[in-house]
Amino acid sequence: MPTENELLSNVDALLEQVAKDDLPPPAERKRLREASGLSQTQVATALQTRRETVASWESGKNEPRPPQRAAYARFLEKLAERFPAPDSEATDEPAVPETFTAAPAPAPSEPVAARPPARPASTARPAATSRRPGAKKAAAKKTTAAAAVDPRFENGPLAVVDCEDGQVSAYCVGGLVLDVPAKSLPALVDWTITEAHLGQARLHRNGRDADPILVLTPAALERYGLPAALSDEERRAGRLKDSHKVVKQLQRAGLQLTQRGLGPWARVFRDPEGSRRRCVQLCIPSWNALDAREWDKKDDPQLPSMHPADLARYLGTYAQRVMTPRGTTSTTGLELMSALRPPTRAEKNEVTGEFERAFNADALTAVYEHVECEVPDEHPMLKGKFERHHLRTPAEMLMEEPYDWCRPLSDDECMLPYLVAVDVNMAFAAATNGLTVGLGAPTHLTGNPAFDPKVPGSWLVDLSHVDLSRVQIDGRTLDADLLPSPFTPKGDRPTGPAWYATPTVAYAVELGFDVAPIEAYVRLESGRYLDPWYKRLREAYIETMADLGVTTDMGGQEFLDAMAVHKQVDPTMALLLNAIKSTAKGGIGKLRQRNRGQVPYYEEWPALKRETWRPDIRAAVLSTVRIGMHRKILKTAAVTGRYPVAIGTDCIVYPSTGQSPLNVLPYTDEGKPVPGTFRLGVSPGMVKHQGTQTVLWAEAQFEEAGAVFNLANLIKTDHSAGEGE
Repeated sequence: MPTENELLSNVDALLEQVAKDDLPPPAERKRLREASGLSQTQVATALQTRRETVASWESGKNEPRPPQRAAYARFLEKLAERFPAPDSEATDEPAVPETFTAAPAPAPSEPVAARPPARPASTARPAATSRRPGAKKAAAKKTTAAAAVDPRFENGPLAVVDCEDGQVSAYCVGGLVLDVPAKSLPALVDWTITEAHLGQARLHRNGRDADPILVLTPAALERYGLPAALSDEERRAGRLKDSHKVVKQLQRAGLQLTQRGLGPWARVFRDPEGSRRRCVQLCIPSWNALDAREWDKKDDPQLPSMHPADLARYLGTYAQRVMTPRGTTSTTGLELMSALRPPTRAEKNEVTGEFERAFNADALTAVYEHVECEVPDEHPMLKGKFERHHLRTPAEMLMEEPYDWCRPLSDDECMLPYLVAVDVNMAFAAATNGLTVGLGAPTHLTGNPAFDPKVPGSWLVDLSHVDLSRVQIDGRTLDADLLPSPFTPKGDRPTGPAWYATPTVAYAVELGFDVAPIEAYVRLESGRYLDPWYKRLREAYIETMADLGVTTDMGGQEFLDAMAVHKQVDPTMALLLNAIKSTAKGGIGKLRQRNRGQVPYYEEWPALKRETWRPDIRAAVLSTVRIGMHRKILKTAAVTGRYPVAIGTDCIVYPSTGQSPLNVLPYTDEGKPVPGTFRLGVSPGMVKHQGTQTVLWAEAQFEEAGAVFNLANLIKTDHSAGEGE
């Protein structure tokens, strides 16, 4: 026979199960607490939980669970007796109860019999699921986007798995929290595949759906038998030892790992069921999966102390606006290109009636023979051609890089009080907009081929005759001594033949000079491969900036004021902004990923086997960045007579009479930016304020650093600015 205490415990358990029905709505919970003058911390202390947990109860993101649920319900019940809700204002229409089950009145033109009878409110308890009772669904908002959510991935692209008080929870996008029943890592993977409804639909109809990601917190690692950090040996190998008990658990369960093993970014999978993949990606931040240089603030890391719900919001929003992360932001940026331009598609064979693989004409579909002038020094094709430490000249190597130029101030500029730096938003992404790049194999042209600005490629041509003092903009001759050359990263005038990408040679023609190529490697198959990539990143950037209070309709001082405080508006979205910028910059850099020392010099490295290892495309983008800036510099000089004193990648420094960019950038009499010059704004390609320093500060820097110095790298009011782009 059961004892009296056992029966009372059973009754208490039943009361706790139905306690959620006694809880008022989230807004009422907050009202009652504020009416009593109590803080969230005081309530959390009384219920032996965290302040953030109480905040989530009041916002409706989570619902209390036993044993706190019954105590919280009693707490609110007593407060409601002491602080009843104020009577609603009288209206001509009767108030509608919060739970209304009657059918609405039919429209005049609709027969009454056409409407089904109202379904009576059910009093039965819902069937048990893995969803936490009362948790908000990810698609709860009544929006068009929510209505179009793929039911296979209704809970979002990823989840942050955490463990608190023995209960494992999965924090998803939109405040959704799932209870995780899995007791081991293999069970967690199977739960994700079969029940979690995580993942992301393909970005292109010929692509493939993204695998779900589980981000494991240190508490979750401990719960599933994984170490909080890798040993030195494991860190160098980039994976957990194959002899580890969790790896053996996965093997016994019939789960497989990729060749990369169980590391910071691990893929665990079962064999596909037909065309359905059964793969889960694990992200382990404490194993340095989210490098602080890309995903965080490297000087003040935020991720280690970030609440799982905030981390889910951060990475989940990134996945929704960019794509599901694939590792570093650089890797994700490169993968985004292929996701938006898949190399292959399924095409039906009219003869056999079966579907076969076909290549898409607008994508990168094959690894072609590399071009000697385009590859970095350690490439295998250069073995035996140069001395080991030989520095190739511009006539031997395509050196399309961003600007790194600085000059001394003139006497007149020294009389001005300030130096103002402006920075181009998303410079590398903006340069890809509308850019034609090569898609097929290179064709070698010799015998002084004619230059064609519409054909992407690399050209060996002598541009030393281009004299900027002979260039006129709007009928005004410029001071060439105060301008950088557009043809070299250091701003020096070329001294002889050199390899250039098509945009650079085309700019020489635009300035009015004849060009005579000696030879070239061109790609006759071409297209605007990066257009959807740019559009995706631009929309992500603009939407995130809007979350931070900076919108496209701002101009002038309003924009500068909003930018001055935008990082304080929402720290999580500020991290997302940096991640988006790093994705754009890193994705372009990955097009010419270099040997990182994993293999000996002049030996092939894995990146060379990718269709997207295309140094010529990277060169075309960087050439466009440099040329675009130079074009606006000339126009600004012609309109205002102001010349830059330093350029660092996408940052331009001007002497100024005031501390604001409004004292530097030209405007028409109507108050609009002069066409063709730098323009303040949030869109990619526009500029923002990077920082201001005094001329006296600059002179002191010159005296201390000497010639090896660039003012543009130091003029930052906010030293965290400009780290992505």
